[in-house]
Amino acid sequence: MRFKFLISVVTIHILILVSLNGFAQQKPNVLFIMTDELSAETMSINLGTKFINTPNIDYLASHGVRFTNAYCANPLCVPSRSSIFTGRYPHELGIQNNNDTLIDPVIFPSMGTLFKNAGYETGYIGKWHLPYDRNKEETHGFDYMSNKKGNGTDSLLPNYAKYFFELKREKPFLLVMSFLNPHNICQWARGDELPDGAIGNPPSVDQLPPLRENALPSKNETEFMAMMRKLIQANPAFPVGNFSDQKWREYIWSYYRLVEKVDAEIGKVLNIMRQKGLDKNTLIVFTSDHGDLQGAHRWNQKTVFYEEASKVPFIMSYNNGKQLKSEVFVQSGIDVIPTICDFAGIPIPVTSKGKSLASAFTQINEVPNRDYIVVSDQLSQGAPVNGQQLNPEGRMLRNKQFKYWIYNYGKESEVLYDIVNDPGEMVNLINDPNYTTALKNCRAQLFSWAKEYKDPFIKYLVN
Repeated sequence: MRFKFLISVVTIHILILVSLNGFAQQKPNVLFIMTDELSAETMSINLGTKFINTPNIDYLASHGVRFTNAYCANPLCVPSRSSIFTGRYPHELGIQNNNDTLIDPVIFPSMGTLFKNAGYETGYIGKWHLPYDRNKEETHGFDYMSNKKGNGTDSLLPNYAKYFFELKREKPFLLVMSFLNPHNICQWARGDELPDGAIGNPPSVDQLPPLRENALPSKNETEFMAMMRKLIQANPAFPVGNFSDQKWREYIWSYYRLVEKVDAEIGKVLNIMRQKGLDKNTLIVFTSDHGDLQGAHRWNQKTVFYEEASKVPFIMSYNNGKQLKSEVFVQSGIDVIPTICDFAGIPIPVTSKGKSLASAFTQINEVPNRDYIVVSDQLSQGAPVNGQQLNPEGRMLRNKQFKYWIYNYGKESEVLYDIVNDPGEMVNLINDPNYTTALKNCRAQLFSWAKEYKDPFIKYLVN
């Protein structure tokens, strides 16, 4: 009896492995859900429900694998999204800011093209912000587009998803759901009308969320970062320079409401899937293009390397599985494509720079890890200086204990944080003699990465 039981267990395990590696007779569907400007920790599974409640994102996290050390390729919309959908670093694509640059779809095929060529039906719903002409299917590979002219509002997306799910098909599908929120916090800060509807007025002070523990600038903040914060906040798009503590707390309250709004829309999509019976054979990947500073170090929005902007949620769920958590380093920009291709049994492009995370469902302890990850950015949204627009570019390295970054402009353009003992990034250690070795190692790791991946920024690095 015991022998038969063991055989049964082994058999089931083999079947699961076979299925997860894409060799099952029925290939899995893939639903890729992406929000805009959602920080990694901003969900109630992390923060509790006193100030925020995100039951649908929490559901994915509690029935899947949650990666707690995931970083975007660049904390800005277009370069981050471009990286995710090509599996290539922003410097390879030549995209470091929100410009209108288009890339060659032959050299840099999109996620849609890869899956379409592999026999999948492909759909894209929601915000675009990708370096392909959305009106030309041959450039991006998506058979179905919800809106070829604009981004639409989040409240419309579940209906588009319902239409897509109800299409008669004999093929598996890849569907991208690209939500706009909580990006509307940018409009809130400017006092503009919110595209997805009002969220009401903030409550009394005693009911507001507290300030972030790292609300003040870090000790030993560089002149460069202080200058760039001032220049960026001189732009009418970033009118937070004179925010009081109460106003920052109202900002956080409003940000949480917008997170809840997008969570509700995600919940509608998940419910439609359940009603259609599609949840049983669909890999769901959830992430965000970047985060929001929420007043950390007196910043809002994104573009900088602080954790609130560069660290993103990353969750994979399949067949309502059990809750798992991994601390391996994930680089969302380059890891999404190899992961979903591997899961679907599609050959991973030889040009891919990322790692497949598909094994997390069966062998959580054997997910490939890295010693460090690298993020890029360009602080191009500040006010002009002496009539000239600054476009300082930078690179950030995060290893197991430290975060190091460097820009190609300004005095003291290097920063070093002990991220393990100082998660709020409050003490810049760049000139601390006790961290000379750590600084040397970080510099060496970043230089090695830039050399390996042929990053032209290498000319600004300290070897």
